[in-house]
Amino acid sequence: MGKIFEIKYIKELFTLALPIIMGNLGHILLGAADCFVAGKYSTEAIASISIATSFHVTLVMFGVGLTISISPLLSNKRGARENTKKYFFPSIKFALLMGILLMLLTFAYIPLLDFLGYEQQLLHDVKLFTFILAFSTIGAEVNIAIKEFLQSYEIVFLPNFLMVLSVFLNLFFNWIFVFGKFGLPEMGVAGIALATVLVRTLLAGVLLAFCLIKFKFKWYEDKEYYKQIFRIGLPISTSMIVEFLTFNYIAIVLGRISGLYAASHNIILVISSTAFMIPLAISNALAVKVGYSNGAKDYPEMVRYIKNGLGISVLFMCFAGTIFALFPEQLTRIFTSDNELVAITVPVMYIVALFQLSDGIQVSMSGIYKGLKKTKFTMIANMIGYLLIGISLGTYLGIFRKMYLFGCWIGISISSVVLSTILIAGLIFILKRLKKEYGVNYGLQEN
Repeated sequence: MGKIFEIKYIKELFTLALPIIMGNLGHILLGAADCFVAGKYSTEAIASISIATSFHVTLVMFGVGLTISISPLLSNKRGARENTKKYFFPSIKFALLMGILLMLLTFAYIPLLDFLGYEQQLLHDVKLFTFILAFSTIGAEVNIAIKEFLQSYEIVFLPNFLMVLSVFLNLFFNWIFVFGKFGLPEMGVAGIALATVLVRTLLAGVLLAFCLIKFKFKWYEDKEYYKQIFRIGLPISTSMIVEFLTFNYIAIVLGRISGLYAASHNIILVISSTAFMIPLAISNALAVKVGYSNGAKDYPEMVRYIKNGLGISVLFMCFAGTIFALFPEQLTRIFTSDNELVAITVPVMYIVALFQLSDGIQVSMSGIYKGLKKTKFTMIANMIGYLLIGISLGTYLGIFRKMYLFGCWIGISISSVVLSTILIAGLIFILKRLKKEYGVNYGLQEN
């Protein structure tokens, strides 16, 4: 086995990934800001936005999964020396249509929430938050499409820098709307949703204006491009829906037992997702680099990116898991001073600490599979890991064995280990097959 870490490839991955890390952290900090402000408002507010977001995020992952296929798709085309600027307007058109569809679907499921058995006040806040949040889907989809398009050209600083700025803007809007400042009425959870709508819409508008001023795009229409998005993106979309359903069903199901469990789960997700943004950025960088190498048929380079990217993710997530295990209460109290909520959350943080390593591996592997355009395998692996094991085992331990949040997270952690194992085994098989097919030494034995 050759060197795992090589300065050249680490530098290239970090050059691409660091702005993405900044943007990913900005994205998760938007949710952290919502959780922080909601916690200052009331524990019930955290519970309601947790349940509402769990439903909404699971739905919108369908559109997000399709849209994020733009970057690896165009990276492969660039590697094959194809002009890809012509795909800007088709990407925007696709995002707009997807955003409108997701908004309408969100409106459609709101009446169904009446039949899920939530407390009346909690139900009212969940429905109100969801209704307002639905209007943010168009801005979110356009923002993702532009970010993915620019990322395929390795233009990553501006969109991610704007994402960081939006965190402060979101906090400002939350403060104004939730608590009623500058003569505005106190809006509570509705104010959190309204802040999200405004921030996502403004972010998409600024990015769109930048691209239209910076580049001279010409209108172009290509039905085959949309087919390619679905061909690559549908398995990604399905995988993301399965993954988010596994994580978010906890808040949905346990929220019926007590809003405290939904609130605790929301805090845990914010904390763990903050660490997750680092390997997610590496995954995005791997999708671009592996995709470009794959399109250019430069397979030795491709494998070097894979080795270095996985190594970075593993090291970081080991560090993150250690921090979670050492300071669970301190991290929890950033978001709440409710002692009952802290008592529920802290024991689960030890499970979350162990979960970090496999979570970092699986997300990095997903970027590699995107670059290889082998997204169907990732979809199947996610279904096996999360649906067959994560949800079933989590439900058994959490509900039937009455271990509640602790049991659900045990199920998630075991499913993540299984998923990572499947993805690693699949990648080894793919590399061996390609090595035999092309007669290329992939650099696995090189220094």
